[in-house]
Amino acid sequence: MNDRAVSLLDHYDIEVIRTWKGRGAILCESDKGLLILKEYSGPVDKVKFQDFLLRHINGSGMVQVESILRTKEEELIVSDLDGTPYILKSYYEGKECNYRDIDECRQAVCTLARLHTAADLSGYEELCSQPVYRIENEYQKHNRELKKVKKFLHEKSQKTEFEIYLMKHYDYFMNNALQITDELRYYAYEEDDYEFSVVCHGDYQYHNILRTDTGNVLINFEKCIRDYPVRDLYLYLRKLLEKNNWSQTLGNLLLESYNGVRNLTDRDYRQLYYRLAYPEKFWKIVNFYYNTGKAWIPGRNMEKIEKLFAQEREKQLFLEYTFKK
Repeated sequence: MNDRAVSLLDHYDIEVIRTWKGRGAILCESDKGLLILKEYSGPVDKVKFQDFLLRHINGSGMVQVESILRTKEEELIVSDLDGTPYILKSYYEGKECNYRDIDECRQAVCTLARLHTAADLSGYEELCSQPVYRIENEYQKHNRELKKVKKFLHEKSQKTEFEIYLMKHYDYFMNNALQITDELRYYAYEEDDYEFSVVCHGDYQYHNILRTDTGNVLINFEKCIRDYPVRDLYLYLRKLLEKNNWSQTLGNLLLESYNGVRNLTDRDYRQLYYRLAYPEKFWKIVNFYYNTGKAWIPGRNMEKIEKLFAQEREKQLFLEYTFKK
């Protein structure tokens, strides 16, 4: 982000007190509070819907979320001389949710449940403008990529230590991915399942949950998407459980916290099971390996794949204990 972007603040009806650079953004102290100017890479229609969604959630009074500021001309996007688009959003002084603090994690899950209640857009025609997301389409794409990489590795004459280690366990994870995708289509959906009325955050991770003096504030809704609400719960759970060796105790605490605010149905549990069961972490590692320079394999890749294999038994025990009781 260049310094010229600061001049874009002149398009807004604000009094700028000072500015400074953040991570890929410009932070601004103003008479309207703390603001953040960021590049925007999505379509115009998406930011319009995002603005509607944030206004709707804030209006519910159930959870605090960011807001997008409009220019003096009531535009949501401004562009610099190079045509790069930006949006200006509210920002907050606070700390990211600490994934090592169980109480903070439970509070974050309660906040998520309130978000899903507030983000129910039943009856709003704005919802109809958003495509319905189907997780099985993504998994089918992942599976095609896994098959492609397996073929590449099989035909490679000289393999690195990482590639040999990967091939040793490849069939287990790929077969698991194929089986989960097939079962998902048959067991995880009902006739009306594609009429989702709740809009998910889309990237519900600890760095998008700010703990402030007035409670949790949720930011970065650029990936908001019309999908099963468990999409957000799945992502948050998976990230925490991977860091805690798939602790059954932690998983149950988080699910109890969500259920204490918004009840998960049997259908929700089926969706959550299949999303957690799909070996997405394996696909991520394989995809990163294949799409980067293969002559040099970062040592971090080896650490990740070894940790994934080491945790697989605990993951399966967690799934068995939590979903098949």
